[in-house]
Formats: sequence, structure tokens, C-alpha cells
Amino acid sequence: MSHVFRITGNARYEKVHVECFVSRLKIIRSRHPACVPVLTPGREEYRLYTEGDELYADMMASLAQARRSIKMESYIFAPDEIGWQFAEMLAARAKDGIEVFLHIDAAGSLYWSSRKLGRYLRKRHVKLRWFHRWNWRTPMKYYNRRNHRKLLIVDGQQVYLGGFNIQRECSRAIYGEQRWRDTHVRLSGDLATEAEALFDKFWRGKRQWVAHSTDNISILMPNHNRSCRINIRCLYMDIFRRARKTLYVTTPYFVPDRRTQQVMKDAAARGIDVRLLVPRKSDVWLTQWAAQAAYAVLLDSGVRIYEYLPRVIHAKTAVADGEWCTIGTANLDYRSFFLNYEINLVSREIDLCHDLHELFCRDLEEAMEVSPAQWAQRHWSQRILESVGWMARHWL
Repeated sequence: MSHVFRITGNARYEKVHVECFVSRLKIIRSRHPACVPVLTPGREEYRLYTEGDELYADMMASLAQARRSIKMESYIFAPDEIGWQFAEMLAARAKDGIEVFLHIDAAGSLYWSSRKLGRYLRKRHVKLRWFHRWNWRTPMKYYNRRNHRKLLIVDGQQVYLGGFNIQRECSRAIYGEQRWRDTHVRLSGDLATEAEALFDKFWRGKRQWVAHSTDNISILMPNHNRSCRINIRCLYMDIFRRARKTLYVTTPYFVPDRRTQQVMKDAAARGIDVRLLVPRKSDVWLTQWAAQAAYAVLLDSGVRIYEYLPRVIHAKTAVADGEWCTIGTANLDYRSFFLNYEINLVSREIDLCHDLHELFCRDLEEAMEVSPAQWAQRHWSQRILESVGWMARHWL
């Protein structure tokens, strides 16, 4: 599909909530919303991806055309057929004199099984950094806080971002018909410049960010800014509150906190068509049990829940009224909202919003709606599993 146009414990969460609440009070008083900026509908260049093979081919082509720099982040950079394909390309470009920076999350990429790949890259002058490697002295101090972002910036002119990791599970050619269903987007112009600045600052260890893009159609939003440490959560809730007709959300890991659940219930109570798409097949069963623990209260409030049937769905998107959309790395769960470092695109690009709306509707054709009546009659053993998942929700 292509278009071209112009944790610790509860005390920590309570502290974060207070910090963000105070910052939100300041926002309200100044009447300048900080989570969703002032954006206007318009058109700009982009390409939307739902197949890993197409995405990887275009990423490789962009890498081959790089003239100045390559800057890449990935939560998973697997030492498999796909990972080694990218590693060899990055090494070749470094040999050509291109500056190549690669930031990989140590937990997501299973550092101990990826050391051979890491040594290969470093010997070939790729500037490789493992984010929050586990160590014996402070085993959990940093390891639980992960870099979940997926970015590729080439020459500060193109940026790829979304849900796709670098792994064989996303390739139809390698993994077959059961490859994961995901969503990614390629952008250029001011957004690529913004992404490069964001990458550079994160590489230097500076986690807070103040957006300065002159683009008034779309903006990149990480978790942390100077006024709020849970910016992505505020982003989702602001978009949910702005909805007037439809609110369509796709997430692979749905473990919503109480406030997020309430905002979704409030939207349904206003008569908005609120639909949630989650996977029937999950790679993390405990997370799925936690998600199902929230089904009953949402179904009772009028939220419609669908389970995607064919394969694992890993996309993280939301679109409101076909006029506001977000696509990125953040799930609707505790880890993305309160722990991980994430990045999302927020956009009012007319065709991108339309495409994500239509994509959601097509995905529903391969999904089954959860019936409130049938869900109320689920077996007692299912309720026990939900309770187990919900009790572990802060750690998923």
C-alpha cells in the first residue's frame, strides 16, 4: 500500500501519576495542550507497510543509497536470516565510509544469544550500543526499562517507524503464511529531520524531548517530555476524548490501566463507535489473560472487541473519526505507558488517516467479535487465568 502526497511498585506509578497530573494542570491553566499539539489536516509524502518483506526491501534500498549517515534503533534485532541480512548491509555501508549507528535493546534482542552478531558489527566499524544490558551489580535497576522504539533514519532525509522488528517472524518468504501482521510507515522532510535529532539526543543518554518540528500536519512523540513522563498515555487519552463518531484501536498487548479503561467507556457512553482489535493468537499468553480481564467491563459499557484470527497481530495504531491517527511502537499496556521508551507518529495527514481507517475495517473481516452474552458465560477456569494475568499486569 503506497501513497505519495504533499518498574518497580505501585509507589512509583503513583509518583508518575502525580507528576503528570501537575503538568496537566499547568497545561489546562495555560490552555495549550501538550500531549496532542495543534495539527491541521493536510497531505504529505508517506508510504504505509503491512508486509515485512516489502518493508525490509525498501529499508535495504534506502541503506544502499545512504550518502552520509545511517541511524537505527530496534527492540528486536534477531541473529536470524533477516538480522544477518541487515547486519551485512550495515557493515558494508560502514566500510564505504558511511557513519552507521545501531542502538539495540539488550532485553528485547536477548543480548547473550546476539553477541556473535554484535562482534561482527563492531569489527566492521558499526557504532553499536546495547541499551540497558543486564549486569550482576544492579540486576533489575535498568534492565526492566527498555528501549522499545523502532527507527531507521537515512541521511536525515527518510525515517521508517512503526511496529516491525528485525526478525524472521515478520517475513512471509521465510516464516510463511503465519508471519506476523504489523504496520510501519516511511516519512520524509521535517519529520525525518526531527527523528534524527531525537535519535541523536537519545544516543547521548538524554531521555527528555521537546518537539521542534515545523510540520503542522504530523509530529513525532516519544514518552518523555519536559512536562510529562507518560506522554504516550496522555496522547492516547487525548485522541480518545477528541473522537466524535468512531474510534478504532489496534494493539497486540492490551493491558489498560483503570484511567484508560474509563476514557474508552466514556467514549462509548457518548455514542461513539469504539472498536478494539486484539490478537486471538498471542506470543505472550500471560498478557492475553490480563487483556481478557478487562473485557467484561468494556463490553458492558458498549465497547466492541474483536479478536484477529489468522495469525499474530503486532500493529499499534489508532484512528479517530478518520481524521486523527497514531502509529508507532506503543502498546496500550503498563509497560509502554509507564516503563518503556517509545515513539509514535501523530498525524492528521488526510490519506494516512483514511488508509488506517480502511485497514482496520479490512482486518475486522478476519476477526471475530467477542459477544457480551457469551463472554459473561465463560468457564470459571478462564476467569482464574484472567485474574492471574491481571495480578501480573505491572510487569508484562
